[in-house]
Amino acid sequence: MGNQVSHNWQAGDVGILTFHCSDNFGAMLQAYGLKQCLRSYGVAADIVRYEPPFLTGRHWRIPYFPVKNIWNLAAMGYGFLRNLRAGVLFSRRRKNMERFRKSYLIDEGQPRILFLPGLRKLPYRRYVVGSDQIWNPAITYGLRKAYFGAFKTTRKERVTAYAASLGGAALPEKYRQEFSTLLQNLDAVSVRETGAVPYVQQFFPGKVETVLDPVFFLEKEEWEKVERAPGHGEYILAYTTEPNRQMAEYVQALSQKTGLAVVELQAVAGRGANVEATAGPAEFLGYIHYAAYVVTNSFHAAAFSIIFEKQFLVFAHSTVNERLASVLAIHGLGDRLCRNGGGIDVPVDWPAVRARTAAAVKPSREFLIKHVAEGLE
Repeated sequence: MGNQVSHNWQAGDVGILTFHCSDNFGAMLQAYGLKQCLRSYGVAADIVRYEPPFLTGRHWRIPYFPVKNIWNLAAMGYGFLRNLRAGVLFSRRRKNMERFRKSYLIDEGQPRILFLPGLRKLPYRRYVVGSDQIWNPAITYGLRKAYFGAFKTTRKERVTAYAASLGGAALPEKYRQEFSTLLQNLDAVSVRETGAVPYVQQFFPGKVETVLDPVFFLEKEEWEKVERAPGHGEYILAYTTEPNRQMAEYVQALSQKTGLAVVELQAVAGRGANVEATAGPAEFLGYIHYAAYVVTNSFHAAAFSIIFEKQFLVFAHSTVNERLASVLAIHGLGDRLCRNGGGIDVPVDWPAVRARTAAAVKPSREFLIKHVAEGLE
């Protein structure tokens, strides 16, 4: 493993279909973790450069949404004005996102595939779909065949879902039949949230397992090789994926108590005092690693706070809180969830946390090796 540098592309045996093309810290970092884990076992794994407009369009300067309704039209207009106001910051953010993608996720010469028919020409023997919310129709504008391996190629032997997510415990009823049909294209299924297992198990004949997000496959030292350190002194990092007034008040109080400045990391380009809106995944890692404190309602900010062993506090998220609560519970860090009454200065037994991480990673690795790596020659 180690620092991955792009090279001229030559197709391997395993193709990964995930959200690597989304300008999202967690999406790209989980993709890197999964790819590196497979490669560390000698598996010639590539991230398939499937970059459909329904995923990439939301990050364009003039955002694109495939379903035209009054809400999406308003979002397109608002997004364009926001990006216009951001000015050069928007371009810098896109540049940092693309730098990480080209350096760590895709290789030079890989074919870019925009639509499903292009996948039929791929030479991979096995495919991994996930991890991420690949089965959340609110993100993908309906269920997409690509993320179930529902396409024909001359060499495809096996399709495995690793840490796939529905975005919740179940899908809306209107997707029930389609979801059941698409699942039949898979040979093995694992999901990211325990709460989704009973729902998925209704439709899949094999055992549905729960596994960890692949960012936990890599040790802290591996992530340090990827990160880009910020040019700040001591600071409190605040990263929100949705507005939270309680969290904002807490961060302000913590700043006054400690005398530390606040760096607000934003998920989209924007302006403001002490706002960092140009970061890509490498910068995201650096900001977490070098923070004195991390306050967030983001799953991946919480995950990397655990990996980098930071003093951190998590605030509830309106839609993905089950996921946050689950990862904290797995690591014995339930008191890091604000609603449970914990504080950011409560001491953490990090050796015990590391042991719990290792125990949780073991069956996840075993699932991946069993269903993806075994039998490849």
